Amino acid sequence: MSSLESLRELLLAEGEPLAGAMRSAPTAAPVIGPLAAAGPRAARDRATYELLLEAIYEGYLLHYDHSRLIETSDPNLALLAGDRLYALGLERLVALGDLEAVGELAEVISLCALLHARRQPELCRELWLAAARAVGYGASPAHERAKRLLREGSSEARAALASVVDPPAVA
Repeated sequence: MSSLESLRELLLAEGEPLAGAMRSAPTAAPVIGPLAAAGPRAARDRATYELLLEAIYEGYLLHYDHSRLIETSDPNLALLAGDRLYALGLERLVALGDLEAVGELAEVISLCALLHARRQPELCRELWLAAARAVGYGASPAHERAKRLLREGSSEARAALASVVDPPAVA
């Protein structure tokens, strides 16, 4: 069972109101959990890291984009469901004692809100991928620089983020 299917089952077990808005199957949207779960920082509990990353990312999607799990035209339900999924994922991360990853994901949530306010939402997908890599493998100086440039609104931010998401091959 994929992490998205596991998350779907978890939400169905919680009951209404989310169970009634659940898609019959997750959509084929990007998943970020496996990227984090593959890293050495997630080795102690790969399945939990994969699930919690998907929950937090799904929370973001419910706030700003299209959910992979929940289908609703009610913006209030989408907002509340997004908050629930943020909390579900962060709660599991705190239970693992990974405060570094909690800080990373809280910063990504904040940066994405800022990018949406600036009308630059296209940078958020790459930011989520970079964050998943940082959770699994640790944040590099290049990753921290890319986030700083995003916060500052620098014209160099896009290229810096791309270099973190798709690092050049090492010869």
